[in-house]
Amino acid sequence: MRASRFNARTGLLLLAEATVVFGAIVAAVYLRLGVEDANYELMLRQGLLKAVIATLFCLTAFYLFDLYDFIVMHDRRELLLRLVQALGLAWIALALAFYAFPQLMLGRGISLIALPLALALMLSWRLSIHWFLGHPAYGERILIVGSGNLAVEVAREVLERPDAGYRIIGFVGTDSELLGKSLINPRVIAVTSELAQVVKRENIDRIVVAMGERRGQLPTEELLRLSMAGIVAIEEGASFSERLTGRVSLNMIRPSWLIFSGRGREARISGITRSVVHRFVALIGAILSLPIVLLTAILIKLDSRGPVFYKQERVGKSGHPFTLVKFRSMRVDAEQAGPVWASEGDDRATRLGRIIRKIRVDEIPQFWNILRGEMNFVGPRPERPHFVAQLAQEIPFYEQRHLIPPGLTGWAQIKCAYGASIEDARQKLQYDLYYVKNQSLILDFLILFETIKIILFGRGAH
Repeated sequence: MRASRFNARTGLLLLAEATVVFGAIVAAVYLRLGVEDANYELMLRQGLLKAVIATLFCLTAFYLFDLYDFIVMHDRRELLLRLVQALGLAWIALALAFYAFPQLMLGRGISLIALPLALALMLSWRLSIHWFLGHPAYGERILIVGSGNLAVEVAREVLERPDAGYRIIGFVGTDSELLGKSLINPRVIAVTSELAQVVKRENIDRIVVAMGERRGQLPTEELLRLSMAGIVAIEEGASFSERLTGRVSLNMIRPSWLIFSGRGREARISGITRSVVHRFVALIGAILSLPIVLLTAILIKLDSRGPVFYKQERVGKSGHPFTLVKFRSMRVDAEQAGPVWASEGDDRATRLGRIIRKIRVDEIPQFWNILRGEMNFVGPRPERPHFVAQLAQEIPFYEQRHLIPPGLTGWAQIKCAYGASIEDARQKLQYDLYYVKNQSLILDFLILFETIKIILFGRGAH
């Protein structure tokens, strides 16, 4: 998905692929049984319901293997590999379901026909749709107003995502000396005084305004005239970038973004609702994970000397400190020399610590922090005061991530690989700010599902 968000295009893709898989299963029934027996199987023995259930298993497997992440799915070999893996997982899960509930079984070798048929149809469909979405003749035609660094950054983000459905026709600048010059790949094709003519001549669908300095340079009258006429969609560069990438670019952010995204009464009510839901989920999680908690506590005591739990001061909402609780995964003398960035493959971790970090069991005690209201399930990960002070000096707007409660998992955690540097913190902040601006229960559940997927497949563990 673009920026891993559910949108209209992803919904249409899901519907189309459900049709493809469902059609493959129904076709397999006819190929295996013949017309008369197939009609009996589908109509009188709840065969259509069984086909729907099998289709849902397949779509779930596609999601788990990132087959709805358009940015990931460019390589044909990788596409084929993930399709084989996803369909294989779906069929194994279906076999287990058939064993547990025999009445769901399609029966008599239908699966043996449906599996390769679904693979062939899905591969053909995916290659076709990716060719269509990436073809330069299709997609929304956009014109970038600006010729500086911000304009180039927007263009680069579009070019890195050909399947997003945008085609850059060119730049419109204020300097006539840049006409015909290639800034990155698209060229400067006009100056701002010619904006209306270019829009008409090039059949532009969307104008993206990406100018660092607008005072005295922004073609206000031309943009207003085009907007009022309804000829073309006009979007601010930072908003376009945010929607495209799922992060807030620190190079484009302005103080006005913070002012106009302030929390009103509706946002506060939504925050209270989300907090209640998160605490309820944490309570259920704490109850269900109790056997794991007891087993982990015993193993930690057997594996190395020291306490079972590791307590550490972290910075929470509005900069208020709180004590975060985790299962101890490091040696007791790990930080004798002072605070150190955690790193992937941290040599301070114990033998058991590496395992419980890998499967995220060390995070379970944070259910207690959620129940106490110090954290939510989803939000920016809480950092230590020592590093917060350092990062706030190095990275602009860093402290804005403390506008909301921290989380056990977050948008940055599912979008960024593990990092342990100021530049990595800068990258994660862009996703944290996106979450601060767009937080909702729907986004929370999406992040939770993505987190579960990461745990199951072992990606991003630290």
